[in-house]
Amino acid sequence: MIVTMESLNLADVFITFLALFGPQKVLLSFARIARTLDVRSLRLVAIATAAVSAIIGLVLALTAPWIATFFHIGPAELALSAGIVFFIYAVGLVLGIHFDPAEAAAVHRQSAGEDDEADPRHPFQSGFRALLLPFVVSPLAVAADLEESLSASHWSARWTVAGAFALVALVDAAFTVAFAPALRHLPESALEVLSRLLGILLAAVGVGLFLDGLTILGVLHAPH
Repeated sequence: MIVTMESLNLADVFITFLALFGPQKVLLSFARIARTLDVRSLRLVAIATAAVSAIIGLVLALTAPWIATFFHIGPAELALSAGIVFFIYAVGLVLGIHFDPAEAAAVHRQSAGEDDEADPRHPFQSGFRALLLPFVVSPLAVAADLEESLSASHWSARWTVAGAFALVALVDAAFTVAFAPALRHLPESALEVLSRLLGILLAAVGVGLFLDGLTILGVLHAPH
């Protein structure tokens, strides 16, 4: 759940972000592309995606008030929209539905014994693209980043949010780099089981975000 705090500090925001989009949420996505990429390529993708994710988090954290004003949105809209997107993404994981046409084509090639989600002929580009939604621009991470920044009352607090976001992205990259060899050897059956289990858990997170939005709007009452 997104936690809004009046007094922001690096440790609290870091723990919040770590729970929302830490290694436990992204390693499965890296494991899927690890089956077709060599260890070096996987590590390069992990470092590059983490760097871009950190930059996006930095920009969003520092510009959140202006973004919210320009688009006429607030914490409620962020929570509702992120909850819907996250729920749809989670349902796709559970049912094995691929919303990206390119990803669906990759799965079709896999069933024919050809390339998987990431193309070993273009490891960096295909690996980066495969991780756009689950990691680089994760709806949950973006919503949490914006909402925490909107709760900040001064620039130093926004820099705290940006720093915590970057640290979590760094931790995600470090775990992927460290476990890259092991991720390549996870069997397909294990990935399918873990993917569907994660999808169920993420669907619950999406519902929770949506309920948070309704609570902020006053449609629901916060539990005591």
